Amino acid sequence: MIDDTIRDAAARVLDACRSGGLKVAAAESCTGGLVAGALTEIAGSSDVFDRGFVTYSNAAKQEMLGVAAAILERHGAVSRETAEAMARGALAASNADLAIAITGIAGPGGGSAAKPVGLVHFAAAARDGQRVHREKRYADIGRSAVRKKAVAEALAMLELLAAGVQTKSKPGRA
Repeated sequence: MIDDTIRDAAARVLDACRSGGLKVAAAESCTGGLVAGALTEIAGSSDVFDRGFVTYSNAAKQEMLGVAAAILERHGAVSRETAEAMARGALAASNADLAIAITGIAGPGGGSAAKPVGLVHFAAAARDGQRVHREKRYADIGRSAVRKKAVAEALAMLELLAAGVQTKSKPGRA
């Protein structure tokens, strides 16, 4: 799962965070800790990676990240609202400056017409208030492929958010 492409993306995230003195947390459901694994695959990542939360069940999302039961009941575990609550919860439960959250349906089962296999919601959040959400529909390309694409997307979002936080924190920038 952690091939050269993923390893390179993780290294870019770590470099971007080091440049800005930023720490990262990951809240993962369908990826089961693969983002944390990709980041910690790189030697010396402990100066950037604070912690990861693997919250596969709804109970774990509630207990570890403070996702409200009402959000899960109203929108489901795989939703923008849940991903955003997971990202906020990861920030609240960590020392991180940035958090990435991933929740989706990797398959092969578990999908529906409204939420098909391959649907993944991502949310990235920064302590400075920046928030980013993305929804991807990878289709039923296989469990491993969905998870790999989700890890790559999550790392790309973290890299962009880290660059944005750095830009905003530099003197003379808005």
